[in-house]
Amino acid sequence: MKKQGRFAAALLGLTVSVALSLTGCTAGGTAGGGDNAGGGDNAEGGDYTIVIVPKDSTNPWFVRMEEGVKKYAADSGLNVYQKGPAETDATMQAQVIQDLIAQGVDAIGVVPVDPGALEPVLKQAMDAGIVVVTHEGATQENTQYDIEAFNNSDYGAFIMDNLAEAMGEKGTYTTMVGHVTNASHNEWADGAVAHQKEAYPNMTLLEAEPRVESQDDGEVAYQTAKEVLKKYPEVTGFVGTSSFDAPGVARAIEELGLKDKVFVTGTGLPAANKQILDDGLVKSLTLWDPADSGYALAALATKILDGEKIEDGIDLGVKGYEDMKFSPGSDKVLEGNGWVVINKENVDDFGF
Repeated sequence: MKKQGRFAAALLGLTVSVALSLTGCTAGGTAGGGDNAGGGDNAEGGDYTIVIVPKDSTNPWFVRMEEGVKKYAADSGLNVYQKGPAETDATMQAQVIQDLIAQGVDAIGVVPVDPGALEPVLKQAMDAGIVVVTHEGATQENTQYDIEAFNNSDYGAFIMDNLAEAMGEKGTYTTMVGHVTNASHNEWADGAVAHQKEAYPNMTLLEAEPRVESQDDGEVAYQTAKEVLKKYPEVTGFVGTSSFDAPGVARAIEELGLKDKVFVTGTGLPAANKQILDDGLVKSLTLWDPADSGYALAALATKILDGEKIEDGIDLGVKGYEDMKFSPGSDKVLEGNGWVVINKENVDDFGF
């Protein structure tokens, strides 16, 4: 299909859903620019150029995601690569997207730092005929599809189950998000709180500070946790959402001598959290494999560019994304079933 035809199809509503990304590496070998960053008809990379734009090019979560993006590039023969900002910053992320629009890429998949802040530049991309998809951006308006590894409320409930087990189903807790603007983190935290109220009546959300922010930074998570624990000694639990939350809180727990008295759980990578799991500072963490998300996003973008119908049951070619369903009441947000638990017993089984 010629590029103009693909763009026309996209504008007619054959929507997309891909999003995320990472470092500025490319499938062809050049870091996010030069010959590899051109339009769709790339002699080295195939018919389409698909770029995944993560929140941050250095975050280990997105470094792992890039592995999936590279695998999709190798499997498909297309020019698929990641290019992200140097830090988690919505303005810097918007500039990366602006540059890709200027280069005339075929599809952009974004893991938004701040969905609201990206609306103008994503609209500009779609107006230019570029397929736009997101991941962890269920509230994003200017996207053709958003894919989630799971239902966000259910995932939050799953995190709460793990925290409740560690806390003995009693005590006071608070929730921590990377940024208060982060849609998925807040949906997980909201799901956790709702589930606690239904299932764990002897647990209580800290009314004075029910949600704190880590800024997707382990040092900030550590300092914030210390402040909370000193100010509110009744707190014995933290729901973490960012991959930096649990390690930062665990450091505070250890420093304050509160091991086995205060507990934290949330999302994290196995290798990065092996020590705190082995030491018992964290009983369990949850995650989905970001490499699978990166692969699935690129696969969805390709299907949209090919003009395939996006419907319930769509298979994006990777475990947890082989039977995607639209979120109830939505024709844009697709959900899979990709979560797992990491604990001391299985932390060495994942390979990343």
